[in-house]
Amino acid sequence: MGQQTLEQQQQQPHHQQPQQHPESSECESPSQAQQDVQVDATTEFDLDRVGRQRPAVFSSTLEEVMFCGSILISMLMSEYFVSGFNIILPGLAGALDIPKNSQTWPSSVFSLVTGSFLLPFGRLADMYGAYFIFTGGLVWMCIWCLIGGFSQNYQMLIVTRALAGLGPAAFLPTGLMLLGKTYRPGPRKNLVFSLYSAFAPLGFFIGIILGGVTGEYLSWRWWFFIGTIILFVTSLMAYLTIPNDRHQAVANHGRAKMDYFGLFTIVPAIILITFAITTGGSAPNGWRTPYIPVTFVIGMLFLCAAIYLEGWVAEQPLLPKDLFAAKYMKRFTLALFFAYGVFGIFLFYASLHIEAFMGASTLQTATWFAPMAGGGIALATIGGFTLHKLPGRVLLMISGGGCLASVLLFALIPDHANYWAFVFPAMLGATIGVDITYLVSNVFITTNVPAHMQGTAGALINSLVFIGISFFLGLADLAVAESEGTFDGENHRVAFWFAVACAACSLLLFCLIDPGKAESELTLEERMEAGIGPKKETSASGSESSNPEPESE
Repeated sequence: MGQQTLEQQQQQPHHQQPQQHPESSECESPSQAQQDVQVDATTEFDLDRVGRQRPAVFSSTLEEVMFCGSILISMLMSEYFVSGFNIILPGLAGALDIPKNSQTWPSSVFSLVTGSFLLPFGRLADMYGAYFIFTGGLVWMCIWCLIGGFSQNYQMLIVTRALAGLGPAAFLPTGLMLLGKTYRPGPRKNLVFSLYSAFAPLGFFIGIILGGVTGEYLSWRWWFFIGTIILFVTSLMAYLTIPNDRHQAVANHGRAKMDYFGLFTIVPAIILITFAITTGGSAPNGWRTPYIPVTFVIGMLFLCAAIYLEGWVAEQPLLPKDLFAAKYMKRFTLALFFAYGVFGIFLFYASLHIEAFMGASTLQTATWFAPMAGGGIALATIGGFTLHKLPGRVLLMISGGGCLASVLLFALIPDHANYWAFVFPAMLGATIGVDITYLVSNVFITTNVPAHMQGTAGALINSLVFIGISFFLGLADLAVAESEGTFDGENHRVAFWFAVACAACSLLLFCLIDPGKAESELTLEERMEAGIGPKKETSASGSESSNPEPESE
Protein backbone atom coordinates (compact mmCIF):
# COMPACT_ATOMS: atom_id res chain seq x y z
CA MET A 1 0.00 0.00 0.00
CA GLY A 2 2.80 2.35 0.95
CA GLN A 3 4.70 1.46 -2.22
CA GLN A 4 1.62 2.13 -4.36
CA THR A 5 1.05 5.53 -2.75
CA LEU A 6 4.69 6.45 -3.35
CA GLU A 7 4.39 5.54 -7.04
CA GLN A 8 1.23 7.64 -7.38
CA GLN A 9 2.98 10.62 -5.83
CA GLN A 10 5.91 10.26 -8.21
CA GLN A 11 3.53 10.18 -11.23
CA GLN A 12 1.71 13.41 -10.30
CA PRO A 13 2.26 16.43 -12.59
CA HIS A 14 4.74 19.03 -11.45
CA HIS A 15 2.06 21.73 -11.24
CA GLN A 16 0.28 19.74 -8.52
CA GLN A 17 3.40 19.83 -6.32
CA PRO A 18 3.58 23.39 -4.96
CA GLN A 19 7.19 23.05 -3.68
CA GLN A 20 8.61 22.42 -7.15
CA HIS A 21 8.54 24.51 -10.34
CA PRO A 22 9.71 23.69 -13.82
CA GLU A 23 12.41 26.30 -13.56
CA SER A 24 13.67 25.19 -10.17
CA SER A 25 15.96 22.44 -11.41
CA GLU A 26 17.66 24.89 -13.75
CA CYS A 27 17.88 27.89 -11.43
CA GLU A 28 18.73 26.14 -8.18
CA SER A 29 22.25 24.94 -9.05
CA PRO A 30 23.89 28.33 -9.80
CA SER A 31 22.33 30.04 -6.79
CA GLN A 32 23.20 27.12 -4.54
CA ALA A 33 26.79 27.18 -5.77
CA GLN A 34 27.02 30.89 -5.00
CA GLN A 35 25.64 30.29 -1.53
CA ASP A 36 28.18 27.52 -0.95
CA VAL A 37 31.01 29.85 -1.95
CA GLN A 38 29.67 32.55 0.36
CA VAL A 39 29.32 30.07 3.23
CA ASP A 40 32.86 28.76 2.68
CA ALA A 41 34.26 32.30 2.59
CA THR A 42 32.31 33.27 5.70
CA THR A 43 33.42 30.13 7.52
CA GLU A 44 37.05 30.75 6.62
CA PHE A 45 36.74 34.36 7.79
CA ASP A 46 35.07 33.29 11.05
CA LEU A 47 37.74 30.68 11.75
CA ASP A 48 40.50 33.21 11.19
CA ARG A 49 38.75 35.73 13.44
CA VAL A 50 38.13 33.18 16.19
CA GLY A 51 41.72 31.95 15.90
CA ARG A 52 42.93 35.47 16.77
CA GLN A 53 40.55 36.18 19.65
CA ARG A 54 41.24 35.85 23.35
CA PRO A 55 39.75 32.55 24.59
CA ALA A 56 36.38 33.00 26.27
CA VAL A 57 37.62 31.30 29.43
CA PHE A 58 39.59 34.47 30.31
CA SER A 59 37.70 37.48 31.61
CA SER A 60 40.54 39.93 30.90
CA THR A 61 43.86 40.25 29.14
CA LEU A 62 45.63 40.35 32.51
CA GLU A 63 44.19 36.96 33.41
CA GLU A 64 45.36 35.51 30.10
CA VAL A 65 48.84 36.98 30.57
CA MET A 66 49.13 35.49 34.06
CA PHE A 67 47.82 32.13 32.80
CA CYS A 68 50.38 32.02 30.00
CA GLY A 69 53.08 33.40 32.29
CA SER A 70 52.69 30.60 34.81
CA ILE A 71 53.04 27.95 32.08
CA LEU A 72 55.92 29.72 30.30
CA ILE A 73 57.85 30.20 33.54
CA SER A 74 57.32 26.56 34.46
CA MET A 75 59.15 25.62 31.26
CA LEU A 76 61.86 28.15 32.11
CA MET A 77 62.38 26.68 35.58
CA SER A 78 62.66 23.12 34.32
CA GLU A 79 65.63 24.25 32.21
CA TYR A 80 67.00 26.47 34.99
CA PHE A 81 67.45 23.52 37.34
CA VAL A 82 69.21 21.50 34.64
CA SER A 83 71.73 23.96 33.18
CA GLY A 84 72.62 25.96 36.26
CA PHE A 85 73.42 22.90 38.37
CA ASN A 86 76.41 22.07 36.17
CA ILE A 87 77.77 25.57 36.86
CA ILE A 88 77.49 25.39 40.67
CA LEU A 89 78.61 21.74 40.81
CA PRO A 90 82.36 22.40 41.34
CA GLY A 91 81.75 24.64 44.37
CA LEU A 92 78.98 22.40 45.66
CA ALA A 93 81.15 19.29 45.33
CA GLY A 94 83.91 20.96 47.32
CA ALA A 95 81.53 22.05 50.07
CA LEU A 96 79.90 18.62 50.44
CA ASP A 97 83.09 16.59 49.79
CA ILE A 98 81.70 14.82 46.74
CA PRO A 99 84.39 12.80 44.92
CA LYS A 100 84.96 13.56 41.25
CA ASN A 101 83.76 10.17 40.01
CA SER A 102 80.43 10.68 41.84
CA GLN A 103 79.61 14.15 40.50
CA THR A 104 77.77 12.95 37.40
CA TRP A 105 74.87 11.36 39.25
CA PRO A 106 73.58 14.48 41.10
CA SER A 107 73.55 16.27 37.75
CA SER A 108 71.71 13.57 35.78
CA VAL A 109 69.29 12.16 38.36
CA PHE A 110 66.98 15.18 38.03
CA SER A 111 66.49 14.75 34.27
CA LEU A 112 66.31 10.96 34.56
CA VAL A 113 63.45 11.06 37.07
CA THR A 114 61.63 13.71 35.04
CA GLY A 115 61.89 11.78 31.79
CA SER A 116 60.85 8.50 33.40
CA PHE A 117 57.63 9.76 35.00
CA LEU A 118 56.29 12.02 32.25
CA LEU A 119 53.95 9.39 30.77
CA PRO A 120 52.31 8.38 34.08
CA PHE A 121 51.71 12.02 35.00
CA GLY A 122 50.31 12.66 31.53
CA ARG A 123 47.76 9.90 32.12
CA LEU A 124 46.93 11.29 35.57
CA ALA A 125 46.23 14.64 33.91
CA ASP A 126 43.83 12.98 31.47
CA MET A 127 42.12 11.29 34.43
CA TYR A 128 41.93 14.08 37.02
CA GLY A 129 42.44 17.27 35.03
CA ALA A 130 45.44 19.47 34.32
CA TYR A 131 44.77 22.10 37.02
CA PHE A 132 45.49 19.87 40.00
CA ILE A 133 48.50 18.09 38.46
CA PHE A 134 50.08 21.31 37.15
CA THR A 135 49.79 23.36 40.33
CA GLY A 136 50.70 20.35 42.47
CA GLY A 137 53.85 19.79 40.42
CA LEU A 138 54.94 23.40 40.89
CA VAL A 139 54.38 23.31 44.66
CA TRP A 140 56.12 19.93 44.97
CA MET A 141 59.20 21.14 43.09
CA CYS A 142 59.24 24.37 45.11
CA ILE A 143 59.36 22.41 48.38
CA TRP A 144 62.13 20.01 47.37
CA CYS A 145 64.29 22.69 45.76
CA LEU A 146 64.08 24.66 48.99
CA ILE A 147 65.16 21.58 50.96
CA GLY A 148 67.91 20.95 48.40
CA GLY A 149 69.38 24.35 49.21
CA PHE A 150 69.99 23.10 52.76
CA SER A 151 71.71 19.86 51.67
CA GLN A 152 74.40 18.78 54.13
CA ASN A 153 75.83 15.73 52.34
CA TYR A 154 75.90 13.80 49.08
CA GLN A 155 72.99 11.51 49.96
CA MET A 156 70.67 14.37 50.90
CA LEU A 157 71.51 16.16 47.66
CA ILE A 158 70.71 13.07 45.57
CA VAL A 159 67.36 12.51 47.29
CA THR A 160 66.24 16.13 46.98
CA ARG A 161 67.30 16.34 43.32
CA ALA A 162 65.47 13.10 42.50
CA LEU A 163 62.26 14.12 44.27
CA ALA A 164 62.40 17.60 42.73
CA GLY A 165 62.50 15.91 39.30
CA LEU A 166 58.93 14.70 39.84
CA GLY A 167 57.78 18.33 39.64
CA PRO A 168 58.60 18.89 35.94
CA ALA A 169 57.27 15.40 35.20
CA ALA A 170 53.92 16.70 36.46
CA PHE A 171 53.78 20.27 35.14
CA LEU A 172 55.48 19.92 31.73
CA PRO A 173 52.89 17.63 30.07
CA THR A 174 50.00 19.39 31.80
CA GLY A 175 51.32 22.79 30.72
CA LEU A 176 51.15 21.69 27.09
CA MET A 177 47.76 20.13 27.79
CA LEU A 178 46.41 23.42 29.14
CA LEU A 179 47.71 25.43 26.18
CA GLY A 180 46.45 22.85 23.69
CA LYS A 181 42.94 22.76 25.18
CA THR A 182 42.64 26.51 25.78
CA TYR A 183 43.78 27.82 22.39
CA ARG A 184 42.15 26.71 19.17
CA PRO A 185 44.24 26.45 15.96
CA GLY A 186 45.21 29.87 14.67
CA PRO A 187 47.69 32.75 14.95
CA ARG A 188 47.07 33.30 18.68
CA LYS A 189 47.91 29.68 19.47
CA ASN A 190 51.00 29.91 17.27
CA LEU A 191 52.23 32.97 19.18
CA VAL A 192 51.68 31.36 22.58
CA PHE A 193 53.45 28.16 21.56
CA SER A 194 56.28 30.20 20.06
CA LEU A 195 56.80 31.92 23.40
CA TYR A 196 56.61 28.58 25.19
CA SER A 197 59.35 27.20 22.95
CA ALA A 198 61.51 30.30 23.48
CA PHE A 199 61.41 30.00 27.26
CA ALA A 200 63.38 26.73 27.14
CA PRO A 201 66.68 28.28 25.90
CA LEU A 202 65.93 31.38 27.97
CA GLY A 203 65.69 29.25 31.10
CA PHE A 204 68.84 27.42 30.12
CA PHE A 205 70.71 30.72 29.79
CA ILE A 206 69.31 32.20 33.02
CA GLY A 207 70.30 29.04 34.89
CA ILE A 208 73.88 29.36 33.65
CA ILE A 209 74.10 33.10 34.44
CA LEU A 210 72.64 32.84 37.95
CA GLY A 211 74.68 29.72 38.60
CA GLY A 212 77.86 31.63 37.75
CA VAL A 213 76.87 34.73 39.73
CA THR A 214 75.76 32.86 42.87
CA GLY A 215 78.72 30.50 42.72
CA GLU A 216 81.23 33.34 42.42
CA TYR A 217 79.72 36.10 44.57
CA LEU A 218 77.22 34.44 46.96
CA SER A 219 76.88 30.72 47.61
CA TRP A 220 75.71 27.73 45.63
CA ARG A 221 72.75 27.52 48.06
CA TRP A 222 71.39 30.82 46.76
CA TRP A 223 70.98 29.26 43.31
CA PHE A 224 68.44 26.89 44.89
CA PHE A 225 66.81 29.66 46.93
CA ILE A 226 66.36 32.00 43.94
CA GLY A 227 64.76 29.18 41.98
CA THR A 228 62.48 28.41 44.92
CA ILE A 229 61.27 32.02 45.08
CA ILE A 230 60.46 32.03 41.36
CA LEU A 231 58.62 28.70 41.68
CA PHE A 232 56.57 30.04 44.61
CA VAL A 233 55.43 33.10 42.63
CA THR A 234 54.66 30.91 39.61
CA SER A 235 52.60 28.54 41.76
CA LEU A 236 50.56 31.47 43.05
CA MET A 237 49.94 32.75 39.50
CA ALA A 238 48.84 29.29 38.39
CA TYR A 239 46.49 28.89 41.36
CA LEU A 240 44.78 32.20 40.62
CA THR A 241 44.44 32.03 36.84
CA ILE A 242 44.39 28.44 35.54
CA PRO A 243 40.80 27.25 34.95
CA ASN A 244 39.80 24.36 37.17
CA ASP A 245 38.94 21.51 34.80
CA ARG A 246 38.00 19.08 37.57
CA HIS A 247 34.40 18.78 36.32
CA GLN A 248 35.63 17.84 32.85
CA ALA A 249 38.01 15.31 34.37
CA VAL A 250 35.19 13.71 36.36
CA ALA A 251 33.23 13.24 33.14
CA ASN A 252 36.34 11.81 31.50
CA HIS A 253 37.41 9.65 34.45
CA GLY A 254 35.64 6.56 33.21
CA ARG A 255 37.20 7.09 29.80
CA ALA A 256 40.83 7.37 30.93
CA LYS A 257 42.35 4.86 33.33
CA MET A 258 45.83 4.39 34.73
CA ASP A 259 47.81 1.71 32.94
CA TYR A 260 49.58 -0.10 35.76
CA PHE A 261 51.17 -2.56 33.34
CA GLY A 262 52.94 0.33 31.65
CA LEU A 263 53.68 2.11 34.93
CA PHE A 264 55.58 -0.84 36.39
CA THR A 265 57.41 -1.79 33.17
CA ILE A 266 58.05 1.40 31.16
CA VAL A 267 59.32 3.49 34.09
CA PRO A 268 61.93 0.96 35.34
CA ALA A 269 62.92 0.20 31.74
CA ILE A 270 63.64 3.89 31.04
CA ILE A 271 65.52 4.37 34.32
CA LEU A 272 67.69 1.25 34.04
CA ILE A 273 68.54 1.54 30.34
CA THR A 274 69.25 5.26 30.55
CA PHE A 275 71.35 4.76 33.69
CA ALA A 276 73.44 2.07 32.00
CA ILE A 277 73.99 4.14 28.85
CA THR A 278 74.75 7.43 30.61
CA THR A 279 77.11 5.98 33.23
CA GLY A 280 78.72 3.26 31.12
CA GLY A 281 81.37 5.60 29.76
CA SER A 282 82.34 7.01 33.18
CA ALA A 283 82.18 3.76 35.18
CA PRO A 284 85.51 2.53 36.63
CA ASN A 285 85.95 -0.13 33.94
CA GLY A 286 83.46 1.20 31.42
CA TRP A 287 80.93 -1.34 30.23
CA ARG A 288 83.05 -4.08 31.78
CA THR A 289 82.00 -2.80 35.20
CA PRO A 290 79.58 -5.52 36.43
CA TYR A 291 76.65 -3.31 37.40
CA ILE A 292 76.50 -1.63 33.96
CA PRO A 293 75.62 -4.70 31.84
CA VAL A 294 73.41 -6.06 34.63
CA THR A 295 71.26 -2.91 34.79
CA PHE A 296 71.17 -2.73 31.00
CA VAL A 297 69.98 -6.35 30.62
CA ILE A 298 67.35 -5.96 33.34
CA GLY A 299 66.17 -2.75 31.70
CA MET A 300 65.88 -4.49 28.34
CA LEU A 301 63.83 -7.27 29.95
CA PHE A 302 61.48 -4.65 31.38
CA LEU A 303 61.30 -3.03 27.94
CA CYS A 304 60.39 -6.33 26.25
CA ALA A 305 57.72 -6.92 28.88
CA ALA A 306 56.40 -3.39 28.32
CA ILE A 307 56.16 -3.92 24.56
CA TYR A 308 54.17 -7.14 25.02
CA LEU A 309 51.88 -5.85 27.77
CA GLU A 310 51.24 -2.49 26.11
CA GLY A 311 50.59 -4.04 22.72
CA TRP A 312 48.42 -7.01 23.61
CA VAL A 313 47.34 -6.93 27.27
CA ALA A 314 46.82 -3.38 28.57
CA GLU A 315 43.31 -1.97 28.19
CA GLN A 316 44.53 1.63 27.95
CA PRO A 317 48.30 1.70 27.34
CA LEU A 318 50.32 4.73 28.38
CA LEU A 319 51.13 5.28 24.69
CA PRO A 320 47.89 4.33 22.91
CA LYS A 321 47.92 3.53 19.21
CA ASP A 322 45.42 6.35 18.59
CA LEU A 323 48.14 8.82 19.56
CA PHE A 324 50.06 7.84 16.43
CA ALA A 325 47.06 7.74 14.08
CA ALA A 326 47.73 11.18 12.57
CA LYS A 327 49.68 11.17 9.34
CA TYR A 328 53.46 11.49 9.71
CA MET A 329 53.20 10.99 13.49
CA LYS A 330 55.48 7.94 13.68
CA ARG A 331 58.32 9.33 11.61
CA PHE A 332 57.87 12.72 13.29
CA THR A 333 58.41 11.05 16.67
CA LEU A 334 61.59 9.35 15.45
CA ALA A 335 62.91 12.58 13.91
CA LEU A 336 62.31 14.47 17.17
CA PHE A 337 64.12 11.77 19.12
CA PHE A 338 67.21 12.25 16.95
CA ALA A 339 66.95 16.07 16.97
CA TYR A 340 66.74 16.42 20.75
CA GLY A 341 69.57 13.93 21.16
CA VAL A 342 71.77 16.11 18.95
CA PHE A 343 70.85 19.16 21.00
CA GLY A 344 71.85 17.40 24.23
CA ILE A 345 75.24 16.44 22.79
CA PHE A 346 75.77 20.01 21.59
CA LEU A 347 74.97 21.58 24.97
CA PHE A 348 77.27 19.32 26.96
CA TYR A 349 80.26 19.06 24.66
CA ALA A 350 80.13 22.64 23.37
CA SER A 351 80.35 24.05 26.91
CA LEU A 352 83.09 21.54 27.73
CA HIS A 353 85.09 22.46 24.64
CA ILE A 354 84.68 26.20 25.21
CA GLU A 355 86.01 25.99 28.78
CA ALA A 356 88.65 23.27 28.35
CA PHE A 357 90.15 24.15 24.97
CA MET A 358 89.23 27.77 24.32
CA GLY A 359 90.14 28.97 27.81
CA ALA A 360 86.82 30.67 28.60
CA SER A 361 85.82 31.30 32.22
CA THR A 362 82.48 30.21 33.63
CA LEU A 363 80.84 33.61 33.16
CA GLN A 364 82.42 34.03 29.73
CA THR A 365 81.03 30.65 28.71
CA ALA A 366 77.60 31.79 29.85
CA THR A 367 77.82 34.95 27.75
CA TRP A 368 78.95 32.91 24.73
CA PHE A 369 75.68 30.98 25.02
CA ALA A 370 73.71 34.26 24.99
CA PRO A 371 72.86 34.02 21.24
CA MET A 372 70.74 30.98 22.07
CA ALA A 373 68.57 33.02 24.44
CA GLY A 374 68.39 36.04 22.14
CA GLY A 375 67.77 33.86 19.11
CA GLY A 376 65.02 31.98 20.91
CA ILE A 377 63.18 35.20 21.77
CA ALA A 378 63.58 36.50 18.21
CA LEU A 379 62.32 33.24 16.72
CA ALA A 380 59.35 33.32 19.09
CA THR A 381 58.42 36.82 17.98
CA ILE A 382 58.80 36.00 14.29
CA GLY A 383 57.26 32.54 14.52
CA GLY A 384 54.15 33.73 16.29
CA PHE A 385 53.28 35.97 13.34
CA THR A 386 54.48 33.78 10.46
CA LEU A 387 53.85 30.17 11.50
CA HIS A 388 50.40 30.14 9.88
CA LYS A 389 51.89 31.45 6.61
CA LEU A 390 54.89 29.15 6.13
CA PRO A 391 54.69 25.45 5.16
CA GLY A 392 55.58 23.12 8.00
CA ARG A 393 57.98 21.10 5.84
CA VAL A 394 60.03 24.21 5.07
CA LEU A 395 60.24 25.08 8.76
CA LEU A 396 61.32 21.56 9.67
CA MET A 397 64.00 21.54 6.98
CA ILE A 398 65.32 24.89 8.25
CA SER A 399 65.43 23.58 11.82
CA GLY A 400 67.13 20.36 10.70
CA GLY A 401 69.72 22.37 8.80
CA GLY A 402 70.40 24.57 11.83
CA CYS A 403 70.79 21.52 14.03
CA LEU A 404 73.26 19.96 11.58
CA ALA A 405 75.26 23.19 11.24
CA SER A 406 75.64 23.62 15.01
CA VAL A 407 77.45 20.32 15.56
CA LEU A 408 79.28 20.36 12.22
CA LEU A 409 80.96 23.66 13.10
CA PHE A 410 82.27 22.23 16.37
CA ALA A 411 83.38 19.04 14.64
CA LEU A 412 85.50 21.17 12.27
CA ILE A 413 86.59 23.84 14.75
CA PRO A 414 90.40 24.36 14.75
CA ASP A 415 92.55 25.00 17.79
CA HIS A 416 92.39 28.62 19.04
CA ALA A 417 89.37 29.25 16.83
CA ASN A 418 87.73 32.65 16.55
CA TYR A 419 84.44 32.96 18.45
CA TRP A 420 82.62 34.84 15.69
CA ALA A 421 83.71 32.41 12.98
CA PHE A 422 82.68 29.15 14.67
CA VAL A 423 81.02 29.45 18.09
CA PHE A 424 78.59 32.28 17.33
CA PRO A 425 77.09 30.73 14.16
CA ALA A 426 76.96 27.35 15.93
CA MET A 427 74.90 28.91 18.74
CA LEU A 428 72.52 30.45 16.19
CA GLY A 429 72.21 27.11 14.41
CA ALA A 430 71.42 25.35 17.68
CA THR A 431 68.66 27.75 18.65
CA ILE A 432 67.17 27.62 15.14
CA GLY A 433 67.23 23.85 15.32
CA VAL A 434 65.70 23.28 18.72
CA ASP A 435 63.26 26.22 18.88
CA ILE A 436 61.63 25.69 15.49
CA THR A 437 61.51 21.93 15.98
CA TYR A 438 59.91 22.25 19.41
CA LEU A 439 57.43 24.86 18.18
CA VAL A 440 56.26 22.96 15.10
CA SER A 441 56.02 19.66 16.98
CA ASN A 442 53.99 21.21 19.81
CA VAL A 443 51.49 22.83 17.45
CA PHE A 444 51.23 19.78 15.17
CA ILE A 445 50.79 17.19 17.92
CA THR A 446 48.40 19.14 20.16
CA THR A 447 46.25 20.10 17.15
CA ASN A 448 45.94 16.51 15.92
CA VAL A 449 45.22 14.86 19.27
CA PRO A 450 41.74 14.84 20.88
CA ALA A 451 41.15 16.80 24.08
CA HIS A 452 40.97 13.72 26.31
CA MET A 453 44.51 12.71 25.21
CA GLN A 454 46.22 16.11 25.49
CA GLY A 455 48.00 15.10 28.70
CA THR A 456 49.45 12.01 27.05
CA ALA A 457 50.49 14.09 24.03
CA GLY A 458 52.30 16.58 26.26
CA ALA A 459 54.03 13.71 28.05
CA LEU A 460 55.17 12.23 24.73
CA ILE A 461 56.64 15.56 23.54
CA ASN A 462 58.63 16.12 26.72
CA SER A 463 59.65 12.46 27.00
CA LEU A 464 61.29 12.77 23.61
CA VAL A 465 63.24 15.78 24.90
CA PHE A 466 64.52 14.32 28.17
CA ILE A 467 65.01 10.72 27.08
CA GLY A 468 66.46 11.76 23.72
CA ILE A 469 69.05 13.98 25.40
CA SER A 470 70.01 11.33 27.98
CA PHE A 471 70.08 8.45 25.48
CA PHE A 472 72.18 10.07 22.76
CA LEU A 473 74.45 11.86 25.23
CA GLY A 474 75.17 8.47 26.78
CA LEU A 475 76.03 7.04 23.36
CA ALA A 476 78.30 10.02 22.67
CA ASP A 477 80.04 9.50 26.02
CA LEU A 478 80.55 5.85 25.10
CA ALA A 479 82.06 6.83 21.74
CA VAL A 480 84.38 9.28 23.48
CA ALA A 481 85.41 6.68 26.05
CA GLU A 482 86.31 4.23 23.28
CA SER A 483 88.68 6.79 21.72
CA GLU A 484 90.95 7.16 24.75
CA GLY A 485 94.11 6.84 22.68
CA THR A 486 93.61 10.21 20.96
CA PHE A 487 94.04 13.75 22.29
CA ASP A 488 91.25 15.22 24.42
CA GLY A 489 90.30 17.60 21.63
CA GLU A 490 89.92 14.68 19.26
CA ASN A 491 87.73 12.94 21.85
CA HIS A 492 85.32 15.83 21.65
CA ARG A 493 85.36 15.66 17.88
CA VAL A 494 84.23 12.03 18.08
CA ALA A 495 81.14 13.17 19.98
CA PHE A 496 80.46 15.97 17.51
CA TRP A 497 80.87 13.70 14.47
CA PHE A 498 78.46 11.24 16.06
CA ALA A 499 76.05 14.16 16.51
CA VAL A 500 76.53 15.12 12.85
CA ALA A 501 75.39 11.63 11.80
CA CYS A 502 72.33 11.83 14.07
CA ALA A 503 71.50 15.34 12.80
CA ALA A 504 71.67 14.09 9.21
CA CYS A 505 69.18 11.32 10.06
CA SER A 506 66.86 13.87 11.66
CA LEU A 507 67.09 16.21 8.64
CA LEU A 508 66.34 13.35 6.25
CA LEU A 509 63.24 12.41 8.22
CA PHE A 510 62.11 16.05 8.36
CA CYS A 511 62.27 16.17 4.55
CA LEU A 512 59.75 13.32 4.46
CA ILE A 513 57.25 15.06 6.76
CA ASP A 514 54.65 17.59 5.59
CA PRO A 515 52.55 18.85 8.52
CA GLY A 516 51.05 21.68 6.43
CA LYS A 517 50.52 25.23 7.68
CA ALA A 518 49.41 26.08 11.22
CA GLU A 519 46.37 28.01 10.00
CA SER A 520 43.08 28.84 11.70
CA GLU A 521 40.87 25.79 11.39
CA LEU A 522 38.39 23.60 13.20
CA THR A 523 39.60 21.66 16.20
CA LEU A 524 39.89 17.89 15.91
CA GLU A 525 36.62 17.38 17.81
CA GLU A 526 34.82 19.87 15.55
CA ARG A 527 36.15 18.16 12.43
CA MET A 528 35.10 14.73 13.64
CA GLU A 529 31.66 15.99 14.70
CA ALA A 530 31.16 17.55 11.27
CA GLY A 531 32.27 14.33 9.60
CA ILE A 532 35.18 16.06 7.88
CA GLY A 533 37.83 13.66 9.15
CA PRO A 534 41.50 14.55 9.44
CA LYS A 535 42.52 18.02 8.45
CA LYS A 536 43.68 18.75 4.93
CA GLU A 537 47.40 18.66 4.37
CA THR A 538 49.41 20.54 1.83
CA SER A 539 51.24 18.35 -0.63
CA ALA A 540 54.69 19.04 -1.95
CA SER A 541 53.22 20.69 -5.00
CA GLY A 542 51.24 23.11 -2.88
CA SER A 543 47.80 21.61 -3.47
CA GLU A 544 45.60 20.48 -0.63
CA SER A 545 44.60 16.88 -0.25
CA SER A 546 42.39 15.20 2.29
CA ASN A 547 43.77 12.14 4.00
CA PRO A 548 40.91 10.29 5.63
CA GLU A 549 43.00 7.23 6.40
CA PRO A 550 45.98 7.19 8.75
CA GLU A 551 49.29 6.76 7.08
CA SER A 552 50.76 3.27 7.23
CA GLU A 553 54.41 3.64 8.11
